[in-house]
Amino acid sequence: MEVMHSKFRNISKYCSSMTWCKQRWRSFTKEAENSNNVSSSLVQQVLLDLKMKVEQGHTSLITQCPKISKTSPASKTDNLFINNISGHFVCEHCNKQGLWADLQDNLLQLKTQKRKSTFDCFKDLETVKPYVAEATQAKDSWQNTQLFGSLDQNLAAKLLETFNLENLSVSTLDKYNVRCDPKNEYVLLPYMVNNTLTGFKKLSLHSHTDEEQTSVRESYTPRTGPVSLFGLDIVPAAATEVILTSTEFDAMAVYQETKKPAISLPRGYSSLPQEALPSLERFKTVVLWFGDDVRAWEMAKLFSKKLNSKRCHIIRPSVEEPGPATALTQGLKLSNVLNKARPISHDSIVNFAQLRQEVWSQMIHSEQVAGVKWKRYPLLNKLLKGHRRGELTVFTGPTGSGKTTFISDYSLDLCIQGVNTLWGSFEINNARLAKTMLTQFALKNLSKNLELFDHYADQFQTLPMYFMTFHGQESVKKVIDAMSHAVYVHDIGHVILDNLQFMMGVSGSEWTDRFLKQDLMISALRKFATNMNCHVTLVIHPRKEKETEDLTTASVFGSAKATQEADNVLILQDKRLTSVRGKKYLQITKNRFDGELGIMLLKFDKDSLSFAMKEKEKTKKADGEEEGEETQEQKVEGTQEQKVEDEL
Repeated sequence: MEVMHSKFRNISKYCSSMTWCKQRWRSFTKEAENSNNVSSSLVQQVLLDLKMKVEQGHTSLITQCPKISKTSPASKTDNLFINNISGHFVCEHCNKQGLWADLQDNLLQLKTQKRKSTFDCFKDLETVKPYVAEATQAKDSWQNTQLFGSLDQNLAAKLLETFNLENLSVSTLDKYNVRCDPKNEYVLLPYMVNNTLTGFKKLSLHSHTDEEQTSVRESYTPRTGPVSLFGLDIVPAAATEVILTSTEFDAMAVYQETKKPAISLPRGYSSLPQEALPSLERFKTVVLWFGDDVRAWEMAKLFSKKLNSKRCHIIRPSVEEPGPATALTQGLKLSNVLNKARPISHDSIVNFAQLRQEVWSQMIHSEQVAGVKWKRYPLLNKLLKGHRRGELTVFTGPTGSGKTTFISDYSLDLCIQGVNTLWGSFEINNARLAKTMLTQFALKNLSKNLELFDHYADQFQTLPMYFMTFHGQESVKKVIDAMSHAVYVHDIGHVILDNLQFMMGVSGSEWTDRFLKQDLMISALRKFATNMNCHVTLVIHPRKEKETEDLTTASVFGSAKATQEADNVLILQDKRLTSVRGKKYLQITKNRFDGELGIMLLKFDKDSLSFAMKEKEKTKKADGEEEGEETQEQKVEGTQEQKVEDEL
């Protein structure tokens, strides 16, 4: 009896221990279970708690299958990959893939097993499937085929012409293990993993009933399509770079003409299966070369994020740079087009997602972060209309008048309307600028409404707004290189540089040297705006003028080259020391588009930290109808505005 009690106590102790362990590990992923994605940090914590070594890959956390004995060396196919975003896992050793929750439970149970080698992983779980599964339904079709190289030369040539493969050599087709059935006239493009056929694309002839014509039809086995990548099995183990295309023909064309490893997506650029991501972890560089339409470009940018944009290069689709197969047909040299690939990411460009935490920190610790108050840090509102690509705008105004604030609101207004925007703030750091723009976007003081931060930050983060990380003096070549990259990758339509003097720095004691340096910068920016078809707004401090005098076009610092090269010259006038006391207005002194000049009175809203165009408000009658007559105050304001215009 005592023995039975002892066993019962041991069983109870074991069950209690298991319950505690499950609660402990479940707590790590409680946050993940409440969202669509899994927290990478929580997953990593679970693995570390299990004393599993973890390495951060490009798209996944990489560890080793715990079933492998510590005394035996692991092979290159014994890795366990866990996706950083979705938590989807792939275990090469166990040949399993599935959900993080299932893997977590399996790891917990495996930890308690004394004989891990005999432990049955993921027993009876429908959500866990084999990672590499042979397509049994493809066997019959595959067994009846043969390589093109084994065919009679004339027969091979006929089949190549029939299936529009005449631009590809027989050796290239054999390299990718492409097979055909001469009798039944079909071609198979295989998808293989570790020499296992996981599926294929079938090309067969289809006869039209209404016409005496045939066309090539594509079908997949399995019907849902393969989840592996075409050609990946033949890529050398030592390769660190691979070209990813959207079709099998593109991949073979690239390899044939450049001899560089090339693979393709399983179903065009409609999807990049997450199951295929672990097989790409070994590549330091992935070059995306898709088709020549807008959707191909958009999907290439989307997939680069999935692949980790830091290692991705891209060839932007265009008439001059079409897809590989099209380029081969047109007689273009594919190596020349491939050399035009540019990196997706750039060290000198950040987006709001990377600045968000710093902005939040500044808001919750506003008094500590504020430090020395900026007297010339007023904020501005949406004002200018008529944005055109390819132009250069020069913007100036007195020190402390609110140039940066106006331009930030001005660019935000365009960005909200879909104009992709790149900010280069050489005087104010990006986090502070982003905080200002977020406040202008919300049109309220978020520092006093912190509960609304996430709501507006989520919306602001979707805007096509980017920031260069330069600050202070910087070479114009480096800045234009970053701008060119942004236009190429992010389709930037508007670049703001604030301001020219800070970008130039204070080097060069002679005024003539500074003027020459500024003229060279203006010329480079003018050329950039024209060649890249991108609007550039350049903030320049004015010369020192008497505070009681208005600024003019001649007040822009430097030689006359800046205003000569500019399509538009905008001046923020500050009339606080004149008869129009306390008023500011924007003056347009040059407009190359249609020559129209004029002014706009401005007012400042403290809560939204922005300027707005001063409009004549209408009073309302008692019955609710609008009254068109102006109040006495509005009449005075109108008189003042007319007086300013008359003086100009």
